Amino acid sequence: MAHTARMWTCVTNFFTYETTKAVVVKSWTIGIINRVVQLLIITYFIGWVFLYEKAYQVRDTAIESSVMTKVKGFGIYNNKVMDVADYVTPTQGASVFCIITKLITTENQVQGYCPESEKKYVCTHDNNCVKSRNKPGSYGILTGKCVPFNTTIKMCEIKGWCPAEIDTIKTTPMMEVENFTIFIKNSIRFPYFNYTKGNFLPNITANYIKNCSFDMDENIYCPIFRVGDVVRYAQQNFTKLAHQGGVIGIKIGWMCDLDKADDQCNPSYSFTRLDAMSQKNAVSPGYNFRFAKYFKMENGTDYRTLVKAYAIRFDVLVNGNAGKFDMIPTLINMVAAFTSVGVGTVLCDIILLNFLKGAEQYKAKKFEEVSDSPMELQSKGLYRSQLSLRQTMMRSSDSGAFSIEHYS
Repeated sequence: MAHTARMWTCVTNFFTYETTKAVVVKSWTIGIINRVVQLLIITYFIGWVFLYEKAYQVRDTAIESSVMTKVKGFGIYNNKVMDVADYVTPTQGASVFCIITKLITTENQVQGYCPESEKKYVCTHDNNCVKSRNKPGSYGILTGKCVPFNTTIKMCEIKGWCPAEIDTIKTTPMMEVENFTIFIKNSIRFPYFNYTKGNFLPNITANYIKNCSFDMDENIYCPIFRVGDVVRYAQQNFTKLAHQGGVIGIKIGWMCDLDKADDQCNPSYSFTRLDAMSQKNAVSPGYNFRFAKYFKMENGTDYRTLVKAYAIRFDVLVNGNAGKFDMIPTLINMVAAFTSVGVGTVLCDIILLNFLKGAEQYKAKKFEEVSDSPMELQSKGLYRSQLSLRQTMMRSSDSGAFSIEHYS
C-alpha cells in the first residue's frame, strides 16, 4: 500500500502547473529604467539587426569570379614605339598584370668572367675579395680575384653573365602610359542562389565601348579605365609612380540584396596603393623586376639581353556577398529580440535588490522561505489564506514556487 501511495503521489505531482509569482513595483525610477532599456533593445534589433544588417536574410559569401583584362595604347621609349606586346607582362590578360614604364637594358651578355659593377666591390688587391668569396655577389659568383673595371678602378671578379648590369643609369619613363586604357571584364556568380551578373552588361554595344570612359559616379558600367584616372582615384602621383613603379589595387565589390530588383545589384569600385609601405622605405621603393631575352650565336654560344623593368602593377580584386529573405534566420533573430527584452527585468531586479531604498521590502515580497515541516508551517499561520480556505502547502520541485490544493 505504501508503494502504491508513493506511485500515486508521483503521478499527481507530475500533473501540476507551476507559475511564477509576479510583484508589481510602483516606482517612477525603476519604471523609467525598465522602459528605456526595453526601448533601446527594441531599437537595436529593428534598426541595426533587421534594417541595417538585414538579419532576416540568408547570405552567400562564397562569390565565384572571373576577370579578363586588356591594355591598349602606344608609347615612345628611347625613340622606339612601344606597343602592348612590349610593355605588358604577363601577356595572358589575367587579373594581375604589369605596365612597364621604364627599362634598364644590358645587352649581349654571355657566360664568362668579368668585374662586379656595384661600388661595394671596389678593391685594390685579391685579399679584399677573398673575404667575400663565400658570400653571393650581386650579379654572379665571386672568384676571389681583384680585376680592373676601367683604367682607374678595380673590382672583385665574378663568374656569370657578363658584362654585369649597371642599374644606376638615369632614364626617363614612358609618360604616355598615363593615357593608356585598361579593359576589365568581370563576371560573378553566387552559387547558393545560382545568381550571375557582371560589369559587362548584355546590351552593351561596340560603339559604346569605343567612346565611353569609366566614371565613379555616372558611368560605372563602362569597362574602360584610363590609367591616369585609376592612379588619381588611388590618390597617387603618376610621375613618381612611373619613375619608381608601384602596385595599385582595383577592388570590385558586389554587395547584392536579391530581394530587390536585378538592376539594384551593381558593382562598387575602390582604388588603393597596395604597396604603401614601400613608399616609406628608401632602400627599395616602388616596384621592379628583371627578365631576359635569350639568343644564340652562329657558333652555338648563348647570349641574352637582360632587362630591369620598372612597372605599375595592377591587381584586380573581387569580393562580395548576396542576401535573400529566409524564414529560418528571421525566426531566430525574432526569438533573440524577444528574449533580449527580458534583460530590462534583470537589470531592474539588480537595482531594486541592491541600490534603491526599500530593497528589503521588495525582497520580502519577491522571495518566500518555505519549510519542510508541516508543524512549522501551521505555527506560522500559513495554512489559512485571506479567503479563509483550507489549504495544504506542498513543496514543489521549483525553488520558490508552491502547489496549492483546495479541499471541499
